[in-house]
Amino acid sequence: DPYTAGHQNKVAEICVKIAKKMQMKSLKLEGLELAATIHDIGKIYIPAEILNKPGKLSPVEFELIKMHAQVGADILQDIDFAWPIAEIIGQHHERYNGTGYPNGIKGEDILLEARIIAVADTLEAMASHRPYRAGLGIDKAADEIRRGAGTLYDPAVAQTCLELIDEGEIKF
Repeated sequence: DPYTAGHQNKVAEICVKIAKKMQMKSLKLEGLELAATIHDIGKIYIPAEILNKPGKLSPVEFELIKMHAQVGADILQDIDFAWPIAEIIGQHHERYNGTGYPNGIKGEDILLEARIIAVADTLEAMASHRPYRAGLGIDKAADEIRRGAGTLYDPAVAQTCLELIDEGEIKF
């Protein structure tokens, strides 16, 4: 849907800025940009009425939404990319402290590209309009990244993102 496409493009833009500031090598950065651009491909499996539901999701609906990371990885697993795209997409909702999904992996076991997408995805999702609520703005989104640094989000990635916000390089 157009909302998801726009979200993915904005997440990719944020990821590239974070990765460049972290001095990620250009070949790895290219893979990150591709993965970020299609990170929600697994949402093709989710009915549109759930994706665009204006109210709160039921527990069953939320569990269905959570499947998109693994579904995305499954869709892409047999495509021979120069980068681990399927793994990156499968890990983009993992959290630094192991509380994420689908596999509960943590810390450095999560690919750096997925850790960058996790921060950019959270920032974009909170700051921008969602079907179920108005955008919360960049300040509230930055507060969430700040609060989650070192627990939910890789502390170096979170710090880099916050620096880019403070420098005016990431805006909404």
